[in-house]
Amino acid sequence: MLGWCRRNPSATASQQVLLYALLLIILLLSVLPSLRLLWQALQGWQQGLDAPFIRMLRSAATWTALEHSLYTSLLGTALALLLGGLFALILTLTDVRGRSLWVFLFMLPMMIPPQVTALSWLQLSGPASPLLNTLGIAPPLGSPQPLYSAEGVALLLGIQHAPLVFLALRTHLLAIPRELIEAARLSGAHQRRVLWDILLPLCRGGLWTGAAIAFVSCLGNFGIPAMLGIPASYYVLPTLIYQKMASFGADMLSDVASLSVLIGVVALTGVALQNRIQRQQALPLLGMAGRALDFQLGRWRPWTELALALILLLILLLPLLALITSSLVPALGVPLNWHSLTFAAYQEMLSHQGATLRALGNSLLLSTVAALLLMLISLPLAYLLARRQSPLIHWLHAAIDVPYALPGVVLAIACILLFARPLPWLNISLYGSLGIILVAYLARFLAVSLKPVHSSMLQLDPALEEAAQLAGAGLLQRLFSIVLPLLAPSAFAGCLLVFLTAVNELTVSALLWSAGNETLGVLIFNLDESGDAVLASAVAVMIVALVAALMTVLNLLGRYLPQGVIPWQR
Repeated sequence: MLGWCRRNPSATASQQVLLYALLLIILLLSVLPSLRLLWQALQGWQQGLDAPFIRMLRSAATWTALEHSLYTSLLGTALALLLGGLFALILTLTDVRGRSLWVFLFMLPMMIPPQVTALSWLQLSGPASPLLNTLGIAPPLGSPQPLYSAEGVALLLGIQHAPLVFLALRTHLLAIPRELIEAARLSGAHQRRVLWDILLPLCRGGLWTGAAIAFVSCLGNFGIPAMLGIPASYYVLPTLIYQKMASFGADMLSDVASLSVLIGVVALTGVALQNRIQRQQALPLLGMAGRALDFQLGRWRPWTELALALILLLILLLPLLALITSSLVPALGVPLNWHSLTFAAYQEMLSHQGATLRALGNSLLLSTVAALLLMLISLPLAYLLARRQSPLIHWLHAAIDVPYALPGVVLAIACILLFARPLPWLNISLYGSLGIILVAYLARFLAVSLKPVHSSMLQLDPALEEAAQLAGAGLLQRLFSIVLPLLAPSAFAGCLLVFLTAVNELTVSALLWSAGNETLGVLIFNLDESGDAVLASAVAVMIVALVAALMTVLNLLGRYLPQGVIPWQR
C-alpha cells in the first residue's frame, strides 16, 4: 500500500488517509471473518485422517447433504431460467401493455423473505390449507404435504430466484444495439428469425450469468430448505450446519466450520465459473443500446398478457391470498367464512405477543443502522473505486463481494468464530447480542449499498472535480460540495435496498440470534416450528405489506435516479 502511494504522487495526504480507513473497514468486514473460518476448519490437520475437516469429508451425512444441495439448486436454477428467461424476453422485447407493472410484480417474490415464501405455499397446499378448505377443494385429511420433498424445495427456490435471471438477461437484452435488429428487419428477417439468430446468441452471457447467480443463491438459501426440508428429514448443507449448531457437541465448532468451508468452496467455484464463462461469451457491441424495438405480438398480445397474468396468479397472488386467509381463521384447516373470520392473530401480534414487537423493533433497528452506516461507507468507497485504478483497488473491490457471494450461513459461522471471545483491549463481547448481527449485516450488504453509488459515480464527469481542484478545493471539500449532492439520490436508493433486504433477513440471523434478540425472519421460522402457523401468517402478511410499500417508494424515487440504480427499473 505504501508503494502504491509512492508511485502515485497525486495521491494527497487526505486520499491516503481515506484509503487506509477504507482498507481497514474492508479488512474487518470481509477478510478477517473468512480467515478465521478457514483457520478453525483446518485446526487439527496434523491428526491426519482424524482431523475435523477430513472427518467431515468422510461423513456420509456430509455427502448426502451436498448431493441434496446440488440437486435442489440445479433443479431450482433450471426453473428460474425458464421463468426468468420467459419474462425477460416478453417484457423487454414485445409490445405488451403495462410493462412497468408486470416487472414490479415479477420482482416482488425476490424481495419477499424465503421463509415467507415457504409459509405462503404451505398455506396454499395440503389438507390443512384454509384457502383450499374455503373453496371446498382441499385434499382429504391425512394426505401428505406435497411440498415436504426435494422437488418442493426446488420449486420454491426456482420461483424465489427467477427474478435474478430476469435481471441478468434483461440487462443484456437492453445492451444490444438497435441497429442489429433494424438491419435484420430491413433484410426481410421475420421476428422469429431475429430472435433465434441474433438476440438469443448475443444474450448467452446474460443467461449464463443469471444461471450462476441463481445457482449460488439457491445453494445458500436457508429459509426454504429449513421450512420444507427439515420436517421431511431432507437436509441440505445450510440446514445440516443449523442442525450441527443445535447439537452443542465437543467438536461442534470444528464441524460447522468445515461444512461452511465446503459450501463456501462450492459457491465460490460457481461464481468463478460464471466469471470465466462470462468473459468467454462477452461480445463487443457498438451502437446505440437501449430498449430493443418492440416485437409486434398482434392478435397474440391479449393471450400473452393473459399467460403472464396466470403465471403471476400462480406464483405470487394465490400464495399471498392463502397467507392472508390463514391469518384470518382461528386455526389451520378451518374454512374462512363470516363465522370463522377473526383478527385475533393480528391483535395478539400487536398487543399481547411481546416477541413480535420485540422482533419488529430489533429488525427495524438493525436494518436502519446497517443501511445508514453502509451509506456513509459507500460514498467515499465508490469515489475511491471510480477515481483510482491499481491492483490494490481491484483487490479491495473483489474483497467487498466475497461476503455477499458466500452463503449467509458461512458468514454467520465466521462471525461466531471471530466474536466468540470479547474484543481485545475493549473487553466487550458481541456474541449473543444484536451487535454481532449488525456486524454480519454490514459485511453481507456492503456490496448491495455500494453498487448503485458506484454505478452513479462512474457516470459522473470528473471535469467538475478537476475544476474545483484547480480552484484550490481539497478532497473533503470536493466530496461534500460536488460529489455528495450528485450521488445523494443513488446513496439513498442503496440505503433503501439494504433496509429492504436486511429487515427480512433469516439466513444470517438464524445462527446469530439469542433470546431477546430475535429478528422478524427468525420469529416467523420459530413460530412455524412451534406450530403457531396462524400467528406466523399474520406476521408474514405484515412483512409483505412492508416490502411492497418500500418497493413502491423505490419505484417513485426511480424517476429521479440515474439509469440502472433501481435494479428492476431499466
